[in-house]
Amino acid sequence: MKKRILVTGGAGFVGSHLCEALLKKGHEVFCLDNFFTGQKKNILHLLDDPYFELIRHDITMPFFIEADEIYNLACPASPIHYQYNGIKTIKTSVMGAINMLGLAKRLNAKVLQASTSEVYGDPEIHPQPEHYWGNVNPIGPRACYDEGKRCAEALFVNYHRQNHVKIKIARIFNTYGPRMHPNDGRVVSNFIVQALNGEDITIFGDGEQTRSFCYVDDMVRALIGLMETPDEVTGPMNLGNPGEFTMLQLAELVLKLTGSSSKITFLPLPQDDPMQRQPDITLARKTIAWEPHTHLEEGLKHTIQYFKNILNF
Repeated sequence: MKKRILVTGGAGFVGSHLCEALLKKGHEVFCLDNFFTGQKKNILHLLDDPYFELIRHDITMPFFIEADEIYNLACPASPIHYQYNGIKTIKTSVMGAINMLGLAKRLNAKVLQASTSEVYGDPEIHPQPEHYWGNVNPIGPRACYDEGKRCAEALFVNYHRQNHVKIKIARIFNTYGPRMHPNDGRVVSNFIVQALNGEDITIFGDGEQTRSFCYVDDMVRALIGLMETPDEVTGPMNLGNPGEFTMLQLAELVLKLTGSSSKITFLPLPQDDPMQRQPDITLARKTIAWEPHTHLEEGLKHTIQYFKNILNF
């Protein structure tokens, strides 16, 4: 059945891939973005599709449309971007959630919140299961994003309890792939751009801190799978790749795949930067029969080729 689906943040990295996948499934897609971090070039190839509509709008302001499902992805997601204007980041998470929940309530539509592994902060439990409450500094430099997303989760749960809104909460762990912003400050894009430019690869800390990297196609498949679950499945649900790599391992793999002669240098660790990040995806495996298929080396090859193309290498 063809659905009308609203994707906020639809011109962003993950959002553009999600719009593309939903169109391929035969749905009508409304892509909403204010282009703070989203880029029109991410969805240019979709503009000629008669079932795709691009809308420039900021979700901190009310928005009205007729839709069957809403994916709320709108929010800067990299430290450089979300710390650039912390107040705006909090407003996007909180007021954006209120506006999308209000719309879903009026339409009796399902609404999915793109939450984040950052709700766990610098975790004291490893790997992180959904029942873990996290270890977050509420007044630190990352709090605008961490606490904004935590508040959004609370809003979603309360709209569900009080108003019976059909909600889904996805806790997204590190995701990478084509259409990442080259200047977003995320570790994968940083390392690739530095390697291609022959610059030093900068690692913050000693390089022993770990992350888990999920290729964007796997993530999009998980988001759609969660949205398609029965109404009683609300989440939160961890979505990410449980494979764990140190920053040093990632840097060495990028150097190998790019053939770069860049050197690895070390800088002080930023405040509140988590030392470990790995999802427990038992719930996703059981509930939506999902797990990532793309190995890090394979996904990095696609991502490196994308950056070669946009940086003219």
